[in-house]
Amino acid sequence: MASSRFTLQWKAGASDSGKLMREFLKEKEISSTALTDIKFKGGSIEANGLEVTVRYVLSEGDLISVAFPLEEPSEGLNGEDIPLVILYEDDYLIVLNKPAAMNTIPSREHPYGSLANGLVGYYEKTGLKATSHIVTRLDRDTSGLVLVAKHRHVHHLLSKQQKSGGVKREYEAFVEGEFTEESGTIEQPIGRKADSIIEREVRPDGQYACTQYQVTGVCRGLFSRVRLRLETGRTHQIRVHLAYIGHPLLGDDLYGGDVSLIQRQALHCRWVSFYHPFLQKQVSFEAPLPRDMAALLKEYCH
Repeated sequence: MASSRFTLQWKAGASDSGKLMREFLKEKEISSTALTDIKFKGGSIEANGLEVTVRYVLSEGDLISVAFPLEEPSEGLNGEDIPLVILYEDDYLIVLNKPAAMNTIPSREHPYGSLANGLVGYYEKTGLKATSHIVTRLDRDTSGLVLVAKHRHVHHLLSKQQKSGGVKREYEAFVEGEFTEESGTIEQPIGRKADSIIEREVRPDGQYACTQYQVTGVCRGLFSRVRLRLETGRTHQIRVHLAYIGHPLLGDDLYGGDVSLIQRQALHCRWVSFYHPFLQKQVSFEAPLPRDMAALLKEYCH
């Protein structure tokens, strides 16, 4: 049943014999916060079908089962019936293709219609008791792949992987001008612009940021087609870095991009790859260029 508690199961091996349950679960990357929730919010830890505490001493062959408490959507996050382009879904996560002009999460300017609202609405329809756990966010006007965890524990595992650089993303961008070099690395610190809540800039006291780029084509001298990979995930990183080296994104009026060919920043997250912690294998997904960017290619890049 989709509405049942999210449950994980293991069989204790010879090397687990004599371990405390607390130690065993820590090795399985269940956080202390999650253990507290399990204890006080309606979860359970079982060994061989009997409920036990974290002080239980394991024996080889024990069947361990951990049921996490049911989740409620975050307060103020209302479910909405928004069409979602889901490319992959299993019991643990979702990979979807976000259109441009959609917030990842609600904001003061756009309190409705976000991806998070759509996810909660989708969960309500499918009977999943969960809130929105978005692992990889995109700016409102950036299209492409977004990785979503269906449970708090899955979010914990994927976020940990993301922080260590295990979640790889590749972007496609159309940028102004022609590059003198086919590939390169932009390493410049990024911080908030002093007189703006939204805008970022390269500044010496900013956070370390690193972007790798590869030029894949030039379209009639009007713009260059570029693939980008991020080594860090700063707010507006690609937009700031490209503007800094004199090649702002087409359509990105916030950072000086030409808006005559496209009305939003021409940036699309085309590929994501990560280690699936439950299937225990590397997985990758791709999303084709959205209609507006594909139309530019068709018109100017024969």
